[in-house]
Amino acid sequence: MERKEDTEQGFPDYADSYKEHIWVRSLDRAALSRRVYRSINRGELTFERPAFNESRDPGPPTADLFEPAPAHSNPISFVPTPEPTNEPLRVIGSVAAVGEFDYRVISVEPVGDQLHLKVEPTRDPDRNRLREIWVDTQTLELRKIVATDKLFILGTSDVYGVTFTITIGSLQGIPVVTSIHGVVGDGYQGDGSVVDYTFTDISFPTTLPDWYFDAKTYADHQKDAPS
Repeated sequence: MERKEDTEQGFPDYADSYKEHIWVRSLDRAALSRRVYRSINRGELTFERPAFNESRDPGPPTADLFEPAPAHSNPISFVPTPEPTNEPLRVIGSVAAVGEFDYRVISVEPVGDQLHLKVEPTRDPDRNRLREIWVDTQTLELRKIVATDKLFILGTSDVYGVTFTITIGSLQGIPVVTSIHGVVGDGYQGDGSVVDYTFTDISFPTTLPDWYFDAKTYADHQKDAPS
């Protein structure tokens, strides 16, 4: 992943522009990351578990953009009324409801060989982050999306909304994020109001060493560390 940021005056911000190599285990989203400085020096081994709306850069390009909204716990705080003891009523018919929609579609418009959908969440807007979707007309494969995220200002409690325009490609039949263009909103002013991420050299190795995803063992594997 390569991150590029400009200063408030529009010049490249080299301090916050860098490359990072990431190895991720999709089973549980455990990831090993390593910062690359000046294209030569490698930083420390860092364990991460990528998640949206967190104070970190976007995670590996295989993050699930359609992950389900979290289940809410609503414990019962009252004693229900006892059920009647009469014989059960005869069943004439029944209807089963499966699932619950996370989005409602606002509009659908053909754009060349793609369909452009605008959607809005029906619940949990922080988790259901999609706002626009472009898909291939024939295959319905994702091509681009617009999603929301957050910018956390380190050392403060300030949080600003971010709009991510995410371009999606395909590798070995698997959709992968190839680039992200972020724009910070909510009246934010300062360096990093516009940021771009590019994902390159993506691959799906058959296996990865287990120690990659166990931070406690990093010190014992410095000589084996991937670059």
